[in-house]
Parts: sequence; structure tokens; C-alpha cells
Amino acid sequence: MSHACIPVGSQGQTPEVPRSVFITGASGFIGQALVRRYRALGAQVRGMDLRADPANDVVAGDLTRPEVWAAHARGCELFINTAAVVSLAASWTLYREVSVRGVRNCLDVAIASGAKRFVQFSSIAALGWNYPDQADEHCDVVIGDDYRYGVAKGASEHVVLAAHAAGEIECTIVRPGDVYGPGSRAWLSEPLKMAKAGALILPNGGSGRWTPVYIDDLLDGVMLAAGLPQARGQIFHISAKESVSCQEFFCNHWRWAKRSGSPRSLPLWLAVSLSRGIWRINRLLKRQDEVTPDIMYMFARTGGISIEKARRLLGYEPKVSLNEGLQRSEQWLRDVGQLV
Repeated sequence: MSHACIPVGSQGQTPEVPRSVFITGASGFIGQALVRRYRALGAQVRGMDLRADPANDVVAGDLTRPEVWAAHARGCELFINTAAVVSLAASWTLYREVSVRGVRNCLDVAIASGAKRFVQFSSIAALGWNYPDQADEHCDVVIGDDYRYGVAKGASEHVVLAAHAAGEIECTIVRPGDVYGPGSRAWLSEPLKMAKAGALILPNGGSGRWTPVYIDDLLDGVMLAAGLPQARGQIFHISAKESVSCQEFFCNHWRWAKRSGSPRSLPLWLAVSLSRGIWRINRLLKRQDEVTPDIMYMFARTGGISIEKARRLLGYEPKVSLNEGLQRSEQWLRDVGQLV
């Protein structure tokens, strides 16, 4: 077994490496990275995603029909659920089906498979967008009609913590910051496309807080959380040391797109009104589009998040600076032809 990829906490914490891991959403950006990292450690890794990938032992399925893929998870020691509705524009019905019932389905499969630990991927979106600086795991989760993705993530946490409290299976929840790095569609490829079209708009002069975490740092945090006994029954924020402004992060995409100056800006109230109008039109026309009020709220977040709990209990310490992470990301964009 290779030990090169085992993260060691700052106080010497070394997570147990499972013999076998099952990952939902195994073909996604984070899922693929987890598959590679656990395989490098010698673990047997299987997974599920919307499309099968036999070369990587990934079967086709979704969270709403566990009977299709449950047998593939049999015997796994660690079950990691990264699958989710990756959208800020979905219906409440879909969020309930996937983020609540679907997560309960995953728990049932993990328990029937004999898994020792269940790791749920939530998000800092569960905190909403209007929270204090250095928000920690004690902060409220968001409820209400807006910010559907965050409300759904908060609901998924409830399902998982209830299973843990009932003694059904040991569970851990991770809330990643804004994960980026080679392979990131959400925070590299899509904003770059928007920048090239001149359509990247940041509310309030780009003053909203962004919490970038490089993919390799996220993997370290997840593996510590998944393999240490002190992480049982806990929620952890896994992010970078500090937040930056949206302007500071996305001006890189603007520059990569060979545009001068900075991304365009509107007051938040106007950006929300315009995006709400576009969202309604797209729904009438049955067009898939991520221009929603929620993306504008996300770009207007009021605070950074605290990783002190992950530091204290797990010894988690992010290693890749924003500057280095962006350099690696830019190189990847060039390598895959998205930049020339």
C-alpha cells in the first residue's frame, strides 16, 4: 500500500485507510479525485454515477432508484455520498427526491452493505449567503424560499445526523468551500465561458466573499474526516485558510478571457431582479440555465468560514495557496484547450 497520499494531521493524526470504498457521483469533479486518491492508497474503489464507466468500476444509477446499483456497493467499508442535484435552478420536488429521500436511500444501502462509516458531502451553501464572517459549524442552516441548493443541503444533513443519532451507522458530514482546480466545471470552465462572452456579472462590485479550496486540500480534509474516530457524528468545514473577494477570484477568469478591467457589476437588488426574470423566461421555455437569483446571492456572501474545528480535531491544514492553485488551474485550462 502506498503511503504517499495519506494525509497526516498537524498533530500527527493519521486516518485509517479502508480496504474498500464506494463513492456516489464517482465521475464528477470531486468524485473522480476521490477515486484516484483512494486507489493510490491501495483501496478497492467502486462507484455509481448517472453514466456507467466500466473502466473505473462505476455503474449507472441515481439516488432515487437504489435498487439499480445497491449490489455494487456490497462489502464496502466506507461509503461516500458526493452525488447531488448540482444546480441552483432545480425544483423543490427534485431537491426533495435527491437530497432528502435519495440521501436516506444511500444510508440504507451503506448499512445493508456493511459499511462502517458514511460520509455525506454537504456544502457551505447550507449556511445560506448572509452569515457572519468566520462562520463556524454552530451557525444556523438556511431555511426559506430562496437559496434552494443550500436549503436542500441543510435538509440532507438532518437525514444523516438522525441516522447517526439513532445508532444506525457512524456518519460524518463535510461542508466544502468553493472547490476548484484541474477538472472544475463549476468554478473554472463555466465562469471562463461567461467571461469570454462578457456575461460574467458580480453583484455589489464583487465585494461578496469567496472561499476557494484547492481540490488536493479538500481530499486531505475528507480523508482525515472519513478515517479518524474523532470525526464520528461531526460536521466539518473544509476550506482554505481565508476568504477572498469574488472580484479577486473571478478577475482571473476575466484576464484569462483576454478582457481588460474587471468583471461587470450590478447592485445586488438589480442583479437578483434581472436574474429572476431570466429564470422565469427559461422555465417557461423549458430551457436549462443556471442564471438564477441564487447564483447572485452566492456571489454576494457576507462572510468567510472558519476551519478551526477541522484544524483542532483533524489536524487539517490547507497546503496549496490560492496563487499556486490558480497557476495549476490556468495550466490545466491551457492543456485541455480552453485557453490558448
